[in-house]
Amino acid sequence: MTLPTKDEQTELEAAAFRRLVSHLRNRADVQNIDLMNLAGFCRNCLSNWYLDAAQEKGLGLTRDESREIVYGMPYDEWKALNQREATSAQQQAFEKNRPQE
Repeated sequence: MTLPTKDEQTELEAAAFRRLVSHLRNRADVQNIDLMNLAGFCRNCLSNWYLDAAQEKGLGLTRDESREIVYGMPYDEWKALNQREATSAQQQAFEKNRPQE
């Protein structure tokens, strides 16, 4: 087995990230709270991680800009189009599984 070079690894990671973002954009039916309850992260987490990486590189990206990169549109627009009110069961599961920072 030949392991990828550092540059190839970066390219593969970037391709995987783009595919994940594309998948999440195409599955707007899956709510962020469902992602949080099942996987412990959501679109907002992903956009925050993107923002953290940009800030570590000294880039002047804003939170709204990083969310637009992940959501494919302004966050408020995505919420208006796709976000439903969380059920009490979803909220209870979130409180139980909430990541501790």
